[in-house]
Amino acid sequence: MAEPSAVTGAPATAAGDRKATYRTIARRVMPLLVLCYVVSYIDRTNIGIAQQGLKRDLGFGPAVYGLGVTLFFVGFILFEVPSNALLARIGARKTLARIMATWGVMTVVTLFVQNEIMFYAARFLLGVAEAGFFPGALYLLSLWFPSSRRTRMTAVFFIGIPVSGALGSVMSGWIMHSLGGVGGLADWQWLFLIEGIPPILLAGLVLLFVTDGPEQAKWLTAEQKAAVREDLDADLRDKGAETQKHSGLLLALRDPKVWILGLCACGAYTLANAVSYWTPRIIANAGVGNVLNLGFFSAIPPLLGIVVMLLVGRHSDRTLERRWHAATSWIVAVFAMLAISVSGGNVVVVILLLAVMAAAHYSGLTVFYSIPSIYLTDRAAATGIAVVTSMGSFAAAASPSLLGFIESSTGSLSLGLQISAGIILLAVVVLLVGVRPGDLRERRR
Repeated sequence: MAEPSAVTGAPATAAGDRKATYRTIARRVMPLLVLCYVVSYIDRTNIGIAQQGLKRDLGFGPAVYGLGVTLFFVGFILFEVPSNALLARIGARKTLARIMATWGVMTVVTLFVQNEIMFYAARFLLGVAEAGFFPGALYLLSLWFPSSRRTRMTAVFFIGIPVSGALGSVMSGWIMHSLGGVGGLADWQWLFLIEGIPPILLAGLVLLFVTDGPEQAKWLTAEQKAAVREDLDADLRDKGAETQKHSGLLLALRDPKVWILGLCACGAYTLANAVSYWTPRIIANAGVGNVLNLGFFSAIPPLLGIVVMLLVGRHSDRTLERRWHAATSWIVAVFAMLAISVSGGNVVVVILLLAVMAAAHYSGLTVFYSIPSIYLTDRAAATGIAVVTSMGSFAAAASPSLLGFIESSTGSLSLGLQISAGIILLAVVVLLVGVRPGDLRERRR
């Protein structure tokens, strides 16, 4: 006979039933969440392909492109924490729907850009619109899955990044190759128009199908809800009652590990930018000029990343080890980045190294972002993740302008990639020294 839940008094499910319960939750929650992340990342990074048309039609060079990427993160930083401070008040469902609708509109608006100032404004406002989606989605996962199962779900969620890289690169390359001049619109204008519509449609689906936790899910039985609640409450007890005394924002700001993780996020986001925004430029510099081929070649690294990311996330959950999984992934990325900087521009070698760098990036990011929700309490998680993400976004804001300036000044990305590798290596040191294994208290559930 099953033991009653200490929280609800309902009978707790057996281990096999628990697995079935979480499989049911994953099937209902994850597909839509992953799809939202796919279109989010496509809209954020599609200027990697669009820059070819923007350079041709509007004369935007590497420095303009880099500053545009930077200004996206400026808007993102300024509104990331406020957006997630509202999350606990209005709920994840309404917050995510609002974010997706506004970023879709801003993506479409970008087709009207005619000069540098308009480009900068469009990128800044896109960052404002998208602020809060990523930590908000991770917070939503923390409302459904206990920490011992969350890294696998985070890995599934992060599939959206490599899928968007592969799908977005091919789709963007095809749009620019096939639709330029149709209806009087340039190829890059069609790109922003077509890729801005899906998030607006998905906002409506989120309002219809997403719920803010298991208690509101009509498709779970009372016994299943009790089992999930029991696991989530056990996580809170493991973290200690002392952290329940203060508001989420105060808890996050008072916790030194939030700041340590924020410094680590600076390295993670520096790597993310190299993968997401500069892969097309690196491949183009290796001698690939055709925009359709550029899209296809840019899709190769994310495909390897999907497989490796899922394997690393699964192994991290099986061993309940986080620090070395993230650190080792970043170290591999550092070596790949340094190798790219001295590769001599051979297309095959460059694409292979980009694939290794992408796989290491996705794997490290997946495990790293499981750490804040493991450590922080339910009340501090949304704001704490937002603080960590905002700190990382400072590096994300600075690195594109740095790389663009270096390429404009030297004619090569090599020095910029080497500096980026140094920043990532510092993040590895901070993670291993600043976060001790005992700080991540987990039990298998």
